[in-house]
Amino acid sequence: MNHYSPITIKSIFKEYGIKPKKYLGQNFVINKSVIDNIVKTADLNANDTIIEIGPGLGALTIELAKKTKKVIAIEKDAKICEILQNILIKNKIDNVSIVNQDILRFSPFEKSLTDPACRQAGEQKYKVVANIPYYITQPIIRLFLEFAKPPESITLLVQKEVAQRICAIAPKMNLLAVSVQFYAQPEIISYVSKNNFWPQPKVDSAILKISQIHPPNFLNNPLVKNGDILQKVERVNFFKTVRAGFSSPRKMLIGNINKKLEIPRETILKIYRNIGIDPAIRAENLTIKKWQELSIAIFSHTTENMI
Repeated sequence: MNHYSPITIKSIFKEYGIKPKKYLGQNFVINKSVIDNIVKTADLNANDTIIEIGPGLGALTIELAKKTKKVIAIEKDAKICEILQNILIKNKIDNVSIVNQDILRFSPFEKSLTDPACRQAGEQKYKVVANIPYYITQPIIRLFLEFAKPPESITLLVQKEVAQRICAIAPKMNLLAVSVQFYAQPEIISYVSKNNFWPQPKVDSAILKISQIHPPNFLNNPLVKNGDILQKVERVNFFKTVRAGFSSPRKMLIGNINKKLEIPRETILKIYRNIGIDPAIRAENLTIKKWQELSIAIFSHTTENMI
């Protein structure tokens, strides 16, 4: 069976009397080279455990299963789960566990799960590889980056514009970029034309790899030597600072901090001088390290004033 042929995909849907669900972002890859590139990017080995979100009809799932020890495929659509199970049986694939769940409503590693494969995965290293529904890209990335035990890497096929926003650097930073880069290092591997999908979406895509992921305690961040910044910063305070800074992206940062965090402008200017920030700077111009320094300085000042 040619898993990438639109004719094959359409015939499967016809056989089961269903149609692709647009509201679930069901767009199927019809070019094997795209799948091959995703698998290559994920840098898999025979001992890997993989979490796949939205496996669909299994084009990526089968290739992942061939190269790894275990694939846990999390699919929201119950009918697609049924179809996928039949496809895996026909292809004699026996190292895939299908979990009929909404990825955003449960942790793949909850100890209460009845599937032993999920429980076992929670006790070892794993990677995330998926062609995800684009409308849940940001929540999925946040979910895995904020796990107490995050994946070794995340390889996703996502909307092109979202990938570009995630990988932006100063002076074109944005809230999404800061939110991802605070935890890890994102990279666009290649772009994928919308012509490689059925049904064809309205936008092009990109293969995005997120690596060098460190846990939320920030002690193992490879981007900062000796953890001299991240050992001190608290995640909650960091994101309070970042959200305040980007509350009005076109305005100067000092005004946003003053308004949202209720810190006097004179105090902010003093902090700026101490850590070397231009008073006229906008949020998009700050690097991750400067956001960290600013957060520490702001909340250190706040704590001192409360004592």
